[in-house]
Amino acid sequence: MKERTSRLTDGFFARHEAFGAIKTEILGACGLLLDAFRQGGKLLACGNGGSCADADHIVGELMKGFLLRRPLPEAERAAFAERFGGEGAAIAAKLQGGLPAVSLCAHAALMSAFENDVDPALVYAQQAYAYARPGDVFLGLSTSGNAENVRAAAMAAKIRGAKVIALTDEGGGKLAPLADCAVRTPERETYRVQECHLAIYHFLCAYVESELFDE
Repeated sequence: MKERTSRLTDGFFARHEAFGAIKTEILGACGLLLDAFRQGGKLLACGNGGSCADADHIVGELMKGFLLRRPLPEAERAAFAERFGGEGAAIAAKLQGGLPAVSLCAHAALMSAFENDVDPALVYAQQAYAYARPGDVFLGLSTSGNAENVRAAAMAAKIRGAKVIALTDEGGGKLAPLADCAVRTPERETYRVQECHLAIYHFLCAYVESELFDE
């Protein structure tokens, strides 16, 4: 672990003392994400309602700079300039290193078609089955742990060889037992669980960014 990441970790758990009981699980989720990105894998995320918005939010933090600038490697900047001249250099100067992540909540045409033609409960599972590969990670957010569409997607992702992270409430519901890493937040009230999820996934994003990028 980089010294910067160590400071980030210590600060996070100092601010959120209630997460001390699930520190192992939170760091385990960080490890799964790091392994996936280092091996060229991707993250698939989904949830319902506020958790749907959280899935989109996570993708936004990973696909561009979050706490760091993430400039492109020098060789890639040079390749842009060599092939496309000044315009290419200007584009390369603004692009940022991205960690591949997909929100399964974001494809309205596909989702509405599958809901209408097949089964609304499986709109995430269909995407998880199509996207997931060995080396990927599926992240399911459910404030109760009992969202059937998220659970079905976790099943599909596992069948395709992906690891599964679950963010749930204190009980874990039916989703937690499916997960390779289940982070059961120490709350039961929906909005409080969501507040915990926000803090935790911001930390996950900051942690992997710190480990994988220099600035």
